[in-house]
Amino acid sequence: MMTRRQFLQTTAMAATATTALNLTAPLARAEGIRGVNWPIGCYNRPWVEKGWDLDVALKGIREAGYSTMGLLTPFPGEPFIGVDATPEYLAGLKEKIAKHQLRAIMGAIHTKNELSVEDSIKNVQQQMDNAKAVGVEWLLTFGVDRPQDYENYYKVMAATAPYAQERGMKLVLKPHGGGSGAAEEIMRCMAKVNQPNFKIWYDAGNIIYYTGKDPLEQLKPIVQHVTGFCAKDCAGPHGEIWLDFGKGKVDFPAVFGMLKSAGFDGPVMVECCQKGKTPEETTEGARRNREYLHNLFRQL
Repeated sequence: MMTRRQFLQTTAMAATATTALNLTAPLARAEGIRGVNWPIGCYNRPWVEKGWDLDVALKGIREAGYSTMGLLTPFPGEPFIGVDATPEYLAGLKEKIAKHQLRAIMGAIHTKNELSVEDSIKNVQQQMDNAKAVGVEWLLTFGVDRPQDYENYYKVMAATAPYAQERGMKLVLKPHGGGSGAAEEIMRCMAKVNQPNFKIWYDAGNIIYYTGKDPLEQLKPIVQHVTGFCAKDCAGPHGEIWLDFGKGKVDFPAVFGMLKSAGFDGPVMVECCQKGKTPEETTEGARRNREYLHNLFRQL
């Protein structure tokens, strides 16, 4: 049996605990939904300069704080996943990337307009087989520039998207002018290819560079198809792209905010940064852009 004083003390303690829980629970929920944890990787492109090689790029990517990278722009003598790559080269490439404590998650696929559709399909499939040997997950394609090549490109992508899916890889389209310039062209491409394993890796900087259009407005009609992001800033149509993020015209907070609302979950790959006269200065530019994205994602 409790005395009246003990009863009042116990009741007061319980009320205090309940109040504390009620005060902290909304805060915990708010903290739980604030920010995103999208993976951030880096392409090798910033280090593709005369005299610099893949080892320099891999060293820079790792020192800039990344753990994943993309094989975008080949160095001289480095076909990456191109059709000229031999099994021995591909094995060595995979080993070299691993030695730098990195993992390649993306490789660029290139089409040749001079080939027949049948030969182009075989060419792309060979690149996909090479990508599988290196262990990449995403296959990046750029569309084509000339309207007379559009239909053949659609046919090649429609035939090779299932081939990639069977091998556990994802085929994606990067805005790059021409047939992949902005929302209208991209939606047409998606409709023509009409394959579930053909999605979009958005590039807000390229929307500005090639078309001069607002990347936020161009994202709205296609946002549900975006599964990855190529990160670069841009000063204006055909303007400077080797910039620290936030110094160009891309509204990164608005673009990534829209992607978050659409359920996007990454990855995000840094393509460009402020280049320096030395590989080390370029590495610092890549580090700054990684930190910019990291800080932005924490605030979304």
